Amino acid sequence: MRLTLLCFALLSATLAADKKISPPIGQLATPGWGYEELRRFPAPEARQGVAVDREFFYAIGNHELGRYRKATGERVANWTGPAGGEIIHLNAGIIFDGKLHGVHSNYPGVPMLSSLEIFDCATLKHIGTHSFGRMDGSFTWLDRKANRWLACFVHYGDRGAEPNRDGAWTQIIEFDDEWRRTAAWALPPDLIARFGGRGYSASGGAFGPGGHLYLTGHDNTELYVVDFPRAGSVMKWIATIPISAEGQAFCFDPTQPDMLYTVLKRTKEVIVGRVRLPAGGAR
Repeated sequence: MRLTLLCFALLSATLAADKKISPPIGQLATPGWGYEELRRFPAPEARQGVAVDREFFYAIGNHELGRYRKATGERVANWTGPAGGEIIHLNAGIIFDGKLHGVHSNYPGVPMLSSLEIFDCATLKHIGTHSFGRMDGSFTWLDRKANRWLACFVHYGDRGAEPNRDGAWTQIIEFDDEWRRTAAWALPPDLIARFGGRGYSASGGAFGPGGHLYLTGHDNTELYVVDFPRAGSVMKWIATIPISAEGQAFCFDPTQPDMLYTVLKRTKEVIVGRVRLPAGGAR
């Protein structure tokens, strides 16, 4: 009996050693990488994401926007779309060519439909649209690098899911200026698993310090750093940084590239913090 119990204990210890036990959310920290929260601003629209330009930040809700001074947090303009209107679920946004480009989907509707909705930065008036229509995934974030658009189309594992699809089907697609697909990548399975068991995927993404691509999930207090592969189609997850925000879309300040703007959905706040790279950078 003692020998049996001893063998069972040794087997259990071996299995535990072989199994990768991931730290709880907010406690997975890659050495050398860091984050410091600097300040918070109340913003009732801050539910889905935030965009940033030289003087202002733009808090983004499902069908509402607020324009705020970065220096003081004063709101200087806002827009609210009608309930039941054509704009259903703004997920994120970036400023490009003096316009706010809003990432939009019909979440949690299926089949998934996506579009890009364009607003005048000064007035927040809706001035343009580009419909992707039915895509393989739901549009959650957008950024731009080297004269190409990088857009994320996610799949869900619960609410808003399509048949025979889950988060593993999430993809990052590269487009040219005519919105023609030029390349695409998948996310690593362990990162998809890290996004959590609620069926969500990559809610935010942007290029930031060191030229890396940074991602957030839907409600994890973590910022994930990924790089493009040298070969193949799966992104490389290289670092994790604990942050204050609980997922959602974010932006880096174009005037201070290490300054990260995020939102805390449950308190309707925009959080400003600084991302620190390892000494000598990271590659």
